[in-house]
Order: sequence, then C-alpha cells, then structure tokens
Amino acid sequence: MDAEELATALRSWRDRLEPTAVGLPAGGRRRAPGLRRQEVATLAGLTVDYLARLEQGRASNPSPSVLEALSRTLRLSDAEHDHLFRVAGQASSRAVRMNTHVTPGVQRLLDRLTDVPVMVLSASWHLVVVNRLGAALLGDLSSAPTRERNMIWRHFTGLPDRFVMTAAQRRALEAEAVADLRVAFGRYPHDRDLRALLRDLRRTSERFRELWNRADVSERATSRKTIEHPEVGRLTLDCDVLTVAGTDLRLVVYTAESGSSDAGALALLATIGTQAMQSPTRPA
Repeated sequence: MDAEELATALRSWRDRLEPTAVGLPAGGRRRAPGLRRQEVATLAGLTVDYLARLEQGRASNPSPSVLEALSRTLRLSDAEHDHLFRVAGQASSRAVRMNTHVTPGVQRLLDRLTDVPVMVLSASWHLVVVNRLGAALLGDLSSAPTRERNMIWRHFTGLPDRFVMTAAQRRALEAEAVADLRVAFGRYPHDRDLRALLRDLRRTSERFRELWNRADVSERATSRKTIEHPEVGRLTLDCDVLTVAGTDLRLVVYTAESGSSDAGALALLATIGTQAMQSPTRPA
C-alpha cells in the first residue's frame, strides 16, 4: 500500500468535484474548491475521522467496500478506480472479485431519474446504490449492516419487505434467485464475499440449501411486481433488469403504464419522497 499516493489522490479527487455533481446545493462560501471532507464522508458512509486519516496517509489497509464507496462518491473513472485499488494494496482483488464499480455515467443516470425507482444490484444481489424514489418505494437500507443489504440474504432469512406474492410466485422467485446466484458463482468462484454468502445461506436456510443442491443455472428475467406501500397503497409495476456493460451490475428499474392508477400512485410517492421510507425490502 502506498499511503502517501492514496492520500494525495483522495484529496485531489475531492477538490475537483463540484457540490452539484453529487446532488448538493451550489453556492455558499467555501474556503477550498470541491467538496468538504464532511460531505464526502457522509456520502460514502464513513466517519470524518477515518476519511481524514486516509487523506493524511495515517490509515492503512482500507477494505474493498470502503474503496468502492469512495470511488462511487468521488465519481471516479474506471482507470481512477483501478488506481485507487492499486495504491490501497487491493489491486489483485479485481481478478477474483465482481466488478461493482458504479461508473460516473450510471451515477448520473440515477441522479436524473427522479421519477423512476431504480436500484443497482451486484451479480450476488447486493444493493450497491438506490435512488431516492427507489428507497421510498421499497424501504431505506442505507443504514443496514452490509449483509442485510443483500437481497437474497434478506429473503431467505425472513427479513421484512413490501412485496405481495402468492405462494407459487414466492417459490418461483426463490428458484430464479438461486439459479441466478449460481451464475455469479460460476463466474467468480474465488470471490470471498460471495463464498461467505453462500456458506452462510446454506447453513441458515433449508429452502436455500434445497434449491442450491438442484444446481439450476439461469439469469433473472423481466417480471411484474406488486408492492404494498404504507403511504400510497398497492402498486403493480413492471420490473426490468438492465446489465451495465463492463461491470457485474444490474439496474433494476420499476415503471408503471402511463395514465394508470399505478402511475398515479408512483407520482404521488415521488412528491412524498423519503417521508415514506419506513421498512426495508427483500429481493427485487
């Protein structure tokens, strides 16, 4: 790890980023260009003290999850993302880990799609980032522990959600999710986080173990989802899954037919915003 180069790069990337690029208001008196350290720490889910130590070359061995959060917050390019991992001593991880880097283009898409709920999931169904309407629709997981941000883990361990399904639909979803997770395992059999997730799921859930032992392999498909929202009631939405080229990310996008009652409920939710963020979610 090159702590000095890491510190220099982080400070430089923070200084070049305009507040409006990350959804913060423009204007106001700033003693230095770019974002304040407090702002970056908040957006990345870090403490200000830890970010200060990174920027001063006093912290060692930042984890891949910390680096991913900083890369996403600082809107790094692919080359900058790779450089960040190299100087932090994590260069070898990209060969065996999923690429979950949220590119600046994807982040801009999330920032601008204010009237459409969008989640970004990894190939292992881990929630990487969600826009405000997505969090309002499905529940805010921003403060949830890392494992509880995984949609498959949430489902098979019985954590609450807002989806309405028949028993048959639930069984079909479970089979699809496990078959899709096996695709990810085939691509990244040495990914430590994925292996730990699979180990814990097999230990915890008999249903997951049963499905995993079937060895079905298939990728998830477009579907329709019914959601019971505490503020706007029941909505039935199209759920499209779009793969981000060059990464292992999927954009999960929820839309309603124009002019329908579901579209009206979604528009109402967009005005309510984060006030409706009351409970978390299971798989999308």
